[in-house]
Amino acid sequence: MQIQNPVLPGFNSDPSIIRVGDTYYIATSTFEWFPGVRIHASQDLVHWNLVKNVLDTTTLLDMKGNPSSGGIWAPDLSYADGKFWLIFTDVKITDGSFKDMKNYLTTAESIEGPWSDPILVNGVGFDASLFHDDDGRKYLVQQTWDHREYHHPFDGITLTEFDTSTMKLKPETARTIWEGTEVKLVEGPHLYKIKGQYYLFAAEGGTIFTHQEVVARSQSLDALSFEREPEGPFLTNFDTPNAYLQKQGHGALVDTPGGEWYYASLSARPWNHPTESATDPRGWSTLGRESSIQKVEWDEAGWPRVVGGHGGSTFVEAPKDAILTDAPADHSQHDDFTDEKLDINWNTLRVPFTEKMGHTGAGKLVLRGQGSLANTFDLSLIARRWQAFYFDAETKVKFDPYSYQAMAGLTNYYNHSHWSFIFITKNDDGQNVIEVGENKGGLRNGSYTSYFKDDAPVIPEGTEYVWFKSENRKESYTYYYSFDGQNWIATGITLDAAVLSDDYVVREYGGFFTGAYVGLAAVDYSGYDSTAEFDFFDYKELGDYQEADGSYSWKKSESRFY
Repeated sequence: MQIQNPVLPGFNSDPSIIRVGDTYYIATSTFEWFPGVRIHASQDLVHWNLVKNVLDTTTLLDMKGNPSSGGIWAPDLSYADGKFWLIFTDVKITDGSFKDMKNYLTTAESIEGPWSDPILVNGVGFDASLFHDDDGRKYLVQQTWDHREYHHPFDGITLTEFDTSTMKLKPETARTIWEGTEVKLVEGPHLYKIKGQYYLFAAEGGTIFTHQEVVARSQSLDALSFEREPEGPFLTNFDTPNAYLQKQGHGALVDTPGGEWYYASLSARPWNHPTESATDPRGWSTLGRESSIQKVEWDEAGWPRVVGGHGGSTFVEAPKDAILTDAPADHSQHDDFTDEKLDINWNTLRVPFTEKMGHTGAGKLVLRGQGSLANTFDLSLIARRWQAFYFDAETKVKFDPYSYQAMAGLTNYYNHSHWSFIFITKNDDGQNVIEVGENKGGLRNGSYTSYFKDDAPVIPEGTEYVWFKSENRKESYTYYYSFDGQNWIATGITLDAAVLSDDYVVREYGGFFTGAYVGLAAVDYSGYDSTAEFDFFDYKELGDYQEADGSYSWKKSESRFY
C-alpha cells in the first residue's frame, strides 16, 4: 500500500499522532469550531476514520465569544499508565501583543471516553504537549509567549515538571530548553526519548509558506542543553514551491510495531488563478491546513531524515506491518436528519448545538434564527469542512421570514468576516425572495454585498420549500435555486473561492488557521426567533482534479500545477 497525502484532507491541522498497540490515532486542532479536538484512527496509516470529537460538552470546553481562529490550538494526545492524556489550549485573544490562553488536561481510559473534567494546567504559552519519561516523571513542553514589545514574542520552548500526585505543574522546575534557530517563531514542540537521547521536534517560521520543522537533541533535560540538527531543517516547503504539498512542519513522530518511523505534519495544497504568478502569491489554500504523513529514516549520526528529502512526498510507502483499515472512499455526506443528535461531521461555532439554536430528528433540522453570520456569540449555524476542491452541496428549506432581518439558507463560510450566503428573506413589498450575500475584506468585520438587491427573485405564492445548491469548482463557486428540486435556476453569481482561505484572510486579519466550510444557517437579528426547517443536506465530492473531458478524479500528480 501507499500513503497518499494528505491523509486527512480539509481543515485537519497540527496533527498529534500516537500508536497504541496496532492502532494509530491523530488528534487535530479545531480552533473556534465545536466540538473541540477531532480524533481519527487507522491501522495502516493510509485509511482513516473519524472516531471521536473529544471536547463535546461545555464542561470540557466553552468558547462563547472567542475570536475567530482562537479556541483550540494544537492539542497533544499521548498514552501512558493505561490511559490517554490530552493537553489542549483554549486561546482567548489572537490579535495584538497578548495571547491570553489556558492550557488544560483531560484523560480517559478509552479513546471514546468518558473524558475527565479538565484540569487547568497553566497559561505560559500555547502548543503544549506532555512528555512521559521512561523513569515515570512527566513534563509539560510548550511554546512560551512574551508580550513585551522589545522581545520576540516566541520566547523559546519551556519544560516544566508535572506532579501526578497533585496533578499540578511544579513552576519552580520551569526552564527554557531550546530557543530555536534564526528562523524564529519556534512553537509546536514534541519531545521523545529514543535510544537514550532526548529529541525535540519543533515548528518554526509561522504556519505559512515559510513554515518548517526542526529537530534538536540532548543527553539531558537541562536548560539550553539541546543542539540543533546539522543539514536541517527536517521538513519544509519554503524552497520547494512547485511541490504538491506546501506549509509542512508542525506535527509529531510515531513508530510502527515493526520499528519503522513516520512523521505526521500539517500541510496545505494551494492553487493559483490563471492570471496569477505561481510563486507570488504562492497560492490560496481553501481546504485549510491538512494532515500529511512522511516516512522517516535515521542517518549514521542518529538524526532523523525525511525519506525523499525535506520537501516531503505526496506518495509514501506504507508500513510493512500495516493492517488494512476499512474507511469510506471519500468524505461525501447525506443527512436526512432522522437522528436527534447531529452527525459527527457537523460542527457549530464556539458552543454546542442546543435548543437555543434548534433541534434535529424526525426527518428535519429546525434552526431558530439568532445573530448574523458575523456574530461570535449567538449564531444558529451547522457546517462541515470542505474536503475536496470539487463538490456539490444541496439542501431543501422551508422558511417564512418576518422581514429582511430574517434569513435562512445555505452558506460557504470561513469566519465571521469572510462568508457567503444564499437565503430566503423578505423584501420591502412583503414578498418572500431569494438573495445572495457575501461578506469579505476591508473592514474589521468585512464588507457586505447584496448581489440581487431590489431585483431579488420572488418566490412564487404557495411555494412551501426552496432548494439551494452550491457548485464548488476549486477557484470559484456559484449558487443555484429551485422551486421543485428538479429545475435549477442559476444565480449567475460567480464567487472567488480564495476569499475563504487562510492566505486571503491573513492579509487583513490576525487569525488565519482554519479552512472553508459549507453549511446551513438561520438568522433573525430582529430577535423574533423566526425558524427554518431543513429537509436534508447533501455534500457530494467530485474529486480534486478536473479532467479535460469535464469529469473529475482524485489527484494523480505530485506537482501542484495540474
